[in-house]
Amino acid sequence: MLHMKDINENIIVSKSMEFAVRCVRLCMYLQDNKREDSIFKQLFRSGTSIDANVKEAIRIQSRADFRAKMNISLKEASETEYWIEPLRNTNYITKLETNSLLTDCVERIKYLQSLSRRRYQMNYNSSKKQ
Repeated sequence: MLHMKDINENIIVSKSMEFAVRCVRLCMYLQDNKREDSIFKQLFRSGTSIDANVKEAIRIQSRADFRAKMNISLKEASETEYWIEPLRNTNYITKLETNSLLTDCVERIKYLQSLSRRRYQMNYNSSKKQ
């Protein structure tokens, strides 16, 4: 039987991988067409780190380690949002090209925040019972 926890983790795992692939594609475009190395490297690193940390989090044994990795994913998602916004706001690449990616990034941030709050609340409630 699939638990809600498993469903949530499957959603964030699949969504974070999809997002990482989109970031890689944008970075490949930047490298091939715009010859922009510094932004490419930062966006590539932070965009793919979200998925890497989510995958580490679901394989970790302790709740503290899980929270720590999810918080790193959240920080990386926020940094990725930062790197996308200047590209969009300066018209370095079109708003059409970045709006969807930015929307996906903000969705990841909200989902990770929600997951983090739920985990915190679950831990807080279980510690009060003891």
